[in-house]
Amino acid sequence: MAELVALYGEDGQPTGEVVERARMRAENLRHAATHVVVRSPSGLVYVHRRTDTKDVYPGRYDFTAGGVLQAGEDPLAAAVREVEEELGVAGVALVPLFEADYADAQTRFHAFCYSCTWAGPVRWQPEEVAWGEWVTPLRLLEMIGELPFMPDAVANLRPWLDSLA
Repeated sequence: MAELVALYGEDGQPTGEVVERARMRAENLRHAATHVVVRSPSGLVYVHRRTDTKDVYPGRYDFTAGGVLQAGEDPLAAAVREVEEELGVAGVALVPLFEADYADAQTRFHAFCYSCTWAGPVRWQPEEVAWGEWVTPLRLLEMIGELPFMPDAVANLRPWLDSLA
């Protein structure tokens, strides 16, 4: 069965229109997505590389777990689902950071941004994550200048990340 996605307006609210995910991607329709920054108790940030099979920005590095909200899905529930699916981070309280917007030639969305603290093991979803490591916020900022990172995560969370370093 096809995954259904709610479309979002420029006001950051659902428009009431629901489309299949494949159509949303093919036509670059505005939707909603989540970003979750996973931090260790000592303040490190988990960085990972996306698999080469991802539909948007394959092989790019990222410092957030997250993804597209399904039709009718609450943003916090989506963030909880995504961070557990991608990194095996479960049973943690997500802290809302802010909302943001991102648009480029490949994707357009309203972002719900969160952070959490995780002391357990990270377990990658093989279809999503190819590599990962804990780094300091300062090292992450250096990496952003050295490696191809997800442009949406950098655009939406860079000011917040700067405040950590």
